[in-house]
Formats: sequence, C-alpha cells, structure tokens
Amino acid sequence: MTTAAESAKGALFAQLARIGKALGNGKRLELLDLLAQGPRSVAELAATARLGLTTASAHLQALKRAGLVTATRHGTTIEYALAGEDVAALWLRLREVADARLADVGPATRSYLGPDDTEEITREELLRRVAEGRAVVLDVRPGSEFAAGHIPGAMSIPIDELADRLGEIPADQEIVAYCRGALCVFSHDAVRLLAAHGRRAVRLAEGFLEWRLAGQPVAGEAAR
Repeated sequence: MTTAAESAKGALFAQLARIGKALGNGKRLELLDLLAQGPRSVAELAATARLGLTTASAHLQALKRAGLVTATRHGTTIEYALAGEDVAALWLRLREVADARLADVGPATRSYLGPDDTEEITREELLRRVAEGRAVVLDVRPGSEFAAGHIPGAMSIPIDELADRLGEIPADQEIVAYCRGALCVFSHDAVRLLAAHGRRAVRLAEGFLEWRLAGQPVAGEAAR
C-alpha cells in the first residue's frame, strides 16, 4: 500500500524529471547552446539550427514548459532567452559529465571539430598575452552574438567573412581566436585559415560561454 509520503516523493521526482525530459533531445540542446550566446528570435534559431519554424517552435515550447527558457514578444516577433545563468551552467555541466562518462562523446567531438591540428591556450594565458600586448583577440561568431556579449577588447570578424577581411587584423601580433564554447568549430576553422595565410594564430581552449560563467568581464549588451 502506497503511503502519503511515498506518493509525495513520487510526485516530487516526477517534477524533477521534467528537466531531464526537456533536455532529452539533441536539437533542444543545440538550441540551448545557441541561446547561451544571447537572446534570439524563433526564425534566427530555426535558421541556425537548420530546423523548420514549426519544429523549432515546438522544441522551444518544450524547453519553456520546463522553465529553461523564457519567451518575450516584440510586435510580431517572439524572442527566446535562457531563463538564467543556472541554465547555462547546467548545459555546461551536462557536457562535462557526458564527456567524462560516455565513451562515444570523444570520437563524436573529434569527428565534428576535425583533426587536432590547432594550438589552444588557456583563459589565463590569453589574459597574460593580452596584458603584455602580444595578442589580438578575435571573435569569429556571428555579429549578433558578438553584440550580445563578448570578451572586452576583442575584434569581431565572423568566420564566414574572415578570408576576405584578413587585412583588418594587425600583422605584427599573434591572433587568439574564440567562438561559442568548447564544442564550437569556428575557432578551429579560423586558426587553420589564418595559418594557411601565414599568420600566427592559436585558439582559446574554451569559448564565450565558459568565459562568462567563470566570472570574467564581458562587454556588449550582456554587460548591461
């Protein structure tokens, strides 16, 4: 016979399971990864994640029902955002646990990011090189993400524009490229492209999400 306490415990764990259910879809995790860079409209999220509008909206509604994202209407446009920094931290921790516990995550990561042919540096090393005036910090995310928040002093050249804008980057300094996070391919591609043009370039081992969650200073809309 089920007691009142057992019934209450079952109801509690069922509520907690709502978060797990909401996260149990690869495309929803991709949407969280994008929203960790800043608020986005449904249309922007759908285009970036290569989803139909209806499908993207359904995934976002599932995340919203679980309290992981918020939705704000601006005229005819609905803009989504993470519900808080705790959600960004949850997404980061999920990635770390998956990488540590699932043998398939490592090979899948390497398959996506490409060969291990680019040099990476830590956050501390980036700060040291910038303080010494030896490096230019290059943000290769889309311009809208840079505007939402970026490493102070970074210059913005989206990865798909980099080949045509190399002349804008000082030629006498090392370049440290960064993008969304540790699972973002843009910085890898940027370093390969820069190296192919004879430029000295490395990448930040992590990205803007990890930078922000570590309590480092942020410029752009996020700073306000």
